[in-house]
Amino acid sequence: MALRINFHQRLDDLKERLLVMAGMAEQAIQRSIEAYTTRDLSICELVFRSEPAINKLEREIDQMALDLLAMEQPMAIDLRFILSVIRINADLERVGDQAVNIAVRVREMGAFANIDLPVDIPRLASLAAAMVRKALQAFIEADAELARSVLMLDDQVDDMNNSAFYSLSSLIKERPELTPQSLNALIIARNLERVGDHATNIAEDVIFWVRGFDVRHNSRPAEAVTDSL
Repeated sequence: MALRINFHQRLDDLKERLLVMAGMAEQAIQRSIEAYTTRDLSICELVFRSEPAINKLEREIDQMALDLLAMEQPMAIDLRFILSVIRINADLERVGDQAVNIAVRVREMGAFANIDLPVDIPRLASLAAAMVRKALQAFIEADAELARSVLMLDDQVDDMNNSAFYSLSSLIKERPELTPQSLNALIIARNLERVGDHATNIAEDVIFWVRGFDVRHNSRPAEAVTDSL
C-alpha cells in the first residue's frame, strides 16, 4: 500500500512539473505576440532567454516519466497517463520553439517600416492560445469532452492561416517593396497555425489518457469520434 501511495505521489509530481512547463510555453507565446504587436524587441530577448529553461524542463519531465515506467508496473490508465505526459511535454516544448520562431521574425521586421498588413495576427494568436489553454484545462480536469472541443477549433485556425497566406501573397505581387514585412508576417501566421496543431495533439493525448481511444489521424467524422467517447 505504501508503495502504491508513493507511486501516485510521483504521478502528481509529474503532473505538476508538466503544468510548470505549460505555463512557461504559454508565457513564451504571449510574449512573442506582444513583441509583434508593440514591435518591442526587448520582449523578443525575453523569449530567447526562456528557451534553455524550457528545453531543460522538457528533459527533466521525460526523465521523471521514464523512471516511473522503468521502476513501476502502472495500471492501464496510469500507463496511458505517463505516455500522454511524454507526448504533451514534447508538444509544449515545440510551442516554445514556435514562440522563438515568431520572436526571430519580429526582430527581422524591426529593420523595416511598421506598416499595416492584411492579416490579423493578434486574432489568430488569440485563437491558437485559447486552444492551448483549453487543451491544458482538459488535461488538468481529465475532461475528454473539453479536449474534444479543442479539435473543433483547429479548422478555424487553419482557415485563418490560409486566408493570411492568400492576402499576403497578393500583397507581395502588388507591392514587391513590402515583401520582407509580408514574408515575416506570413511565417508568423504559419507558426501560430503550428501552435494550434500542438494544442490539437495535446487534446488528442488527453482523450487517449482518459478514454483509452486514439483519435490521432482519425478519418471518421467528428460525430463518430464523439460516439466512441
